[in-house]
Amino acid sequence: MILLLFGPPGSGKGTQARLISQWLGIPSVSTGDLLRAEVASGSPLGQQLESLLAAGQYVPDALVNQIVIHQLERSTNGMILDGYPRTEEQAEFLKKALADRNIREPIAVHLEVSDTAIVARLGARRVCPKCRRVFSLVQNPPKQAGFCDDCDTQLTTRTDDTPETVLQRLRTYAELTAPIFAHFHNSLPINGNQKPENVFYEIQEAMAQVPEWVSQNTRLGISPTSCTT
Repeated sequence: MILLLFGPPGSGKGTQARLISQWLGIPSVSTGDLLRAEVASGSPLGQQLESLLAAGQYVPDALVNQIVIHQLERSTNGMILDGYPRTEEQAEFLKKALADRNIREPIAVHLEVSDTAIVARLGARRVCPKCRRVFSLVQNPPKQAGFCDDCDTQLTTRTDDTPETVLQRLRTYAELTAPIFAHFHNSLPINGNQKPENVFYEIQEAMAQVPEWVSQNTRLGISPTSCTT
């Protein structure tokens, strides 16, 4: 199965992606992860990407689409896509690519969080520069202040987490990304203004109402109670 995870910056996508990945046993990959993995592979596409990234240039949609297709062909049980598709054009490309490969239409999970809450959250966000795990000083602080629970690296603050930058990113998200949900039949709005464990439970409950998902995964023993936080 393919699960698309959407939400404005600071909505908690990273936390939910980790929980869903553990629950379903499928990898979670972001657009950035895909770019880095393709470069590391040394493939012709990766070499082309490396040149673009080294020059600080924008990666065209056509190349991002190719990378996603490569990942789809490598994945046997499915995956969670965090941050793709970002535009209506990418959404249509993905739908056709899946249909051409007889892969079910994805489930699109959308974390809905108010702009006010987003600004407050990002002000408290800390990121591990090594393993990329995200912490919140309010909702899920690290066990040792200032250091990552997983790799003990000192946490940092993202330079684009200022209120002005966040509001601009929210406007861009609303204009470009939010409209793509209409392209997917199984689009699940989730209340992101909750504790992470409650958001995760709501995702599980919502997915349990999708007939195609239930028929596919009950055979594998996956249910809304098969994972705990």
